[in-house]
Amino acid sequence: MPYIAPVHIVAPALILSVRPHGEHGAIVRALTPADGMQPGYVRGGRSRVLRPVLQPANAVLGEWRARTGEQLASLTVELIESRAALHGDPLAAAALSWVTALTATALPEAQPYPRLYEALDGVIGALAAAPSARGWLPGLIRYELLVLAELGFGLALDRCVVTGERGVFDLVSPRSGGAVSRAAAGTYAGRMLRLPPFLLGGSQSPDWPDLFDGMRLTGHFLDRDILADRREDVGAARQRLTARLKRAVA
Repeated sequence: MPYIAPVHIVAPALILSVRPHGEHGAIVRALTPADGMQPGYVRGGRSRVLRPVLQPANAVLGEWRARTGEQLASLTVELIESRAALHGDPLAAAALSWVTALTATALPEAQPYPRLYEALDGVIGALAAAPSARGWLPGLIRYELLVLAELGFGLALDRCVVTGERGVFDLVSPRSGGAVSRAAAGTYAGRMLRLPPFLLGGSQSPDWPDLFDGMRLTGHFLDRDILADRREDVGAARQRLTARLKRAVA
């Protein structure tokens, strides 16, 4: 039989999901900078000591051990930074629930995505630092675009998909994911998705209509290309975030 090397990974990680397993344990998925998303079994993960540590978005130092790469690794964790305070705010909690669920669902295991690790850490940091949703929502939407791009579904926003012309456009084809000039869209302009300027490096303080247009844009392609046939609760997490954002604006 071919030799299968044991697994031993020690790395900083962001907790993505925690699922009860057995009477006292938990299966945890966490994102590392160099080893991608790693699952692991945490003994006593449902205990009063470890429950506060195993909160989605917490930064931990994880150690995964398994006799072979085919086994679920045992995981021990040491808390680096708690995001417990964010879970006490309904809007921030909804944002954390969405971005961690999206990442846990979309990424294949053990594939490195260092850009996503850095970007997710940045989104979580912005949630902790920004005084209002307008401070962190642009980064969250850009993170959604990055997830699409890293998984091979990137949007072509710098060239008109109809004419091939390069430039700055404000429409996107919901079918191709490519930018479309208004002249080329013609009577079909009403069927296009709006591309807000802040996603092209424009205003760093977009208004609410631009932010909701950005969410509508990324949501369309996430639903179609990544979340189709996935767990229903993942899409529900984004719907809860959108609903809470709309209530916050109203």
